[in-house]
Amino acid sequence: MQMLTKVVMYGSVLVAVIAAVAPDVFAYFALVLVLLGLVAGFMRPIEDVPTRVLYYVLAAALPSIADNLDAVPGIGAYANSFLDQLAVFIAGVAIANLFIAMVKGLRDA
Repeated sequence: MQMLTKVVMYGSVLVAVIAAVAPDVFAYFALVLVLLGLVAGFMRPIEDVPTRVLYYVLAAALPSIADNLDAVPGIGAYANSFLDQLAVFIAGVAIANLFIAMVKGLRDA
């Protein structure tokens, strides 16, 4: 299971890099990244509440923070796009953990 988690993490970084460098190659990069994030989130749920909140905030704030990289000539647009794609993966992880926390809360009630 731990090896599969590593494969999902490295795969998501690879997909994010490809989506940043060549976005027109495949139309569904965002879907693949969300699915990889959901798989990663369900495989390794985050029990710590502050860490889970960090993922929620990072998924929401990372794209707007990454927009500032457009000011860097040459590589800034690629870095911005990579971080935007990475935020899509993080959003998938956050959604999976939100569902897990909701189900756990309903089960405990």
